[in-house]
Amino acid sequence: MNMVIIVKKYIRIGVIIIALCGMVYSLYNIIDWKKDNDKNKKVEETVSDYVKIEPEKEEYEVDFNELEKINSDTIGYIYVPNSGISFVVVKGNDNNYYLKHNFEKEKSKGGWIFMDYSNTGDVTDKNIVIYGHNRLDGSMFAPLKKTFSKDWISDPKNLDIIYVNRQGIYKYRVFSQYTINAEDYYIKTAFNDDDEYKTFLKEMKKRSINKFDLNVDEVSSIITLSTCTNINDGRVVFQAYLLTPEAEPYQE
Repeated sequence: MNMVIIVKKYIRIGVIIIALCGMVYSLYNIIDWKKDNDKNKKVEETVSDYVKIEPEKEEYEVDFNELEKINSDTIGYIYVPNSGISFVVVKGNDNNYYLKHNFEKEKSKGGWIFMDYSNTGDVTDKNIVIYGHNRLDGSMFAPLKKTFSKDWISDPKNLDIIYVNRQGIYKYRVFSQYTINAEDYYIKTAFNDDDEYKTFLKEMKKRSINKFDLNVDEVSSIITLSTCTNINDGRVVFQAYLLTPEAEPYQE
């Protein structure tokens, strides 16, 4: 057997070994992902015991006392009609912890739904920002993509989303949906004055892929839901403004 044949033989063996290692590594990741996913689903089931909602009756009951016993970072609850988004919201000391930890503070690649740490935690902020992963199994904030469809938007009942905290139940109406590269502007939570905020709202409305005939002005506080597109560094953004009778920030 000459040297060329021997070299080719070892190259083939090396390729096979690399391929097998790759398969083993991929299998490990799949198993690890499934275990992590199953764990998060169990946590979601536990949390759901303390959330009783009947959207058709506009009844939303969240037991914050019990939820805070599990996680003292509990801050609210978000519901987007007919999307699959129905989550208790937490707020940490930064925007990294709940990217890698679930509601029970266990390490998890699925993370949890969390509010921007710079928000105060109540509805006095001009822009409440809430994040969640875009999971391949459709969990967390993955359903945000569904809300871009004409079928979802064509039903007026879907355009009013609910946010609940200890102070009360708040209804928001969708006014903007878009995708964008990662940036800090749309997640800005505080503004120097009304003019700066008005400019911000104008830009948010302008970005919307679907156009909503709504007059959102500086008296309108908003809520922003954000997740990854899973393509490069893109973001899916969903924004709605607080419906307040005294402000009348929308047109019927």
